[in-house]
Amino acid sequence: MVVKALVDPEPHYREGAAELLLGDGFFRRDSRPARDCSVLLAWHQARTTTREQPLQWLDLMAGCGIRALRWGLEAGAACSMPPEIVVNDADGDRRSLLEHNLRPLAAATCSNVPAERLLCQAQLEGHRFDLIDLDAFGQPGALLQPALQVLAPEGILVLASTDGRSPTGHDRCGAIRSFGAAARAHPASWELALRQQLGLLARQAWLLGRGIQPLLNFSDGRTFRLAIRLARQLQPGEEAQLGLLARCGTCGAQQSQSLLRLRNWPACHCPAEQGRWAISGPLWLGPLQEIEILKELSGSPVPLAPATRRLLQRLQADPGGLVQVWSTAELARRCGSGPPPLQRLVDALRSRGHQAWPSGVMAGQVRTDADLPELLQICATVQGEGLLMDQRTT
Repeated sequence: MVVKALVDPEPHYREGAAELLLGDGFFRRDSRPARDCSVLLAWHQARTTTREQPLQWLDLMAGCGIRALRWGLEAGAACSMPPEIVVNDADGDRRSLLEHNLRPLAAATCSNVPAERLLCQAQLEGHRFDLIDLDAFGQPGALLQPALQVLAPEGILVLASTDGRSPTGHDRCGAIRSFGAAARAHPASWELALRQQLGLLARQAWLLGRGIQPLLNFSDGRTFRLAIRLARQLQPGEEAQLGLLARCGTCGAQQSQSLLRLRNWPACHCPAEQGRWAISGPLWLGPLQEIEILKELSGSPVPLAPATRRLLQRLQADPGGLVQVWSTAELARRCGSGPPPLQRLVDALRSRGHQAWPSGVMAGQVRTDADLPELLQICATVQGEGLLMDQRTT
């Protein structure tokens, strides 16, 4: 059956410029936006590099090889010389499939070794990659340090994790083991999962004397996607971006503190002795997205799915520079009314002098620096104005 599939002239799947066979391994068509983003970052690197040697790209857990094939066909055209692409999958039975699918790329090398062995061998040989895509099952924490050690300075790491329980507070012991961090349940759980993993990445990079620059980070609630640039050195004040986030489950108040300036937590808005902070972290307190790069990616010639364009628009509208995020459903419950229109709430907060954005990570959530009592007051006002407008129109 495998031999028949490999000589079948009709491709099983088309995506972007790629035509390939999927084989019988795991593949999710609805992960197209993640693959699009990987190709976009490869295109960005190809377009902006000043190197006179070929870029070195590694697809560490390649599956059928679709990411690497699209890298070569869609991003490689922006290079002054073809990138050298290493395509690896630990499953030796996939070797013939990978070689078949990657025939259009003259500078692609296939291998079938465990990911940790490939990374360690590259480290021993002094080989550095400019782009590494690590699309792992579960939590890839054990591979982070080896991957960062072979990532070239200013290189890009694209990371996926399917461990949603640990960083979202549903497996607190798992979070301690995987992240060295406390994770508590929070309405903005997807975002906290991303920030927990960015915090771990930052600590791993700092051990090497490097810094990190988050480029784009998002989730569908099932898989958590991160992309960072490995800076040659820490940026001024970068250590202050590692900290803790506290939330009171009773009144809903939130506070954050950098580990560098950690002090006693202020009182929440509960009556005396009734509130209690649930603290998560250490996690990344800084921006989640690099807006200028997202704008550049949105104008690229890479063929994108409509879902990817919507994702990029959503991320561009929210740099993720504030860690306090509230669900409009929670705000409505605390106000005793229906959820306010999100954009109207954002506009009202900005008109009062606050920073505010619709969350780009989770729908129906607002990111703002407004303290909870004022936030609830504005929320109630917006909802009341909306009801009044509805009455006038009827």
